[in-house]
Amino acid sequence: MIIRYLKIEALIANWLSYPQHVFLLVLRCALAWVFFKSGLLKIQSWETTLTLFEYEYAVPLLSPQIAAITGTVAELLLPPLLALGLFTRPVALALFMVNIVAWTSYPDLSPAGSKEHQTWALGFLVLFFSGAGAISCDYLVRHWRPRYQGAV
Repeated sequence: MIIRYLKIEALIANWLSYPQHVFLLVLRCALAWVFFKSGLLKIQSWETTLTLFEYEYAVPLLSPQIAAITGTVAELLLPPLLALGLFTRPVALALFMVNIVAWTSYPDLSPAGSKEHQTWALGFLVLFFSGAGAISCDYLVRHWRPRYQGAV
């Protein structure tokens, strides 16, 4: 009875691996898009961004100018890597930290905004712990083998 259950479990797990890879791709792209849009918005009106970081956002340990530059650079450079699934775990961890800083440094965040940040944080943790999946550059790099190893 147990052996039959284990066989069925293995069959189901194998079948579910395909939608899992698609889910991870969709999750990566959705999170990447949210943060990339935020970075684009910051560079569209740099003076407004600097003003917001100076008077609205209470980013700890950084001057408003450094916080604005760091946040903008992270939101523009990391999301494309996440969408491609390249360096997924460190990128997800970095964007998780950006998200936590953004979430905690804006005192007037609405409950709905807070829920969004919680959802994004959970998505980044899923990617950090599970990786990018098979539809990613990480997967291709991990499984790439030169055809002629040792050939001169």
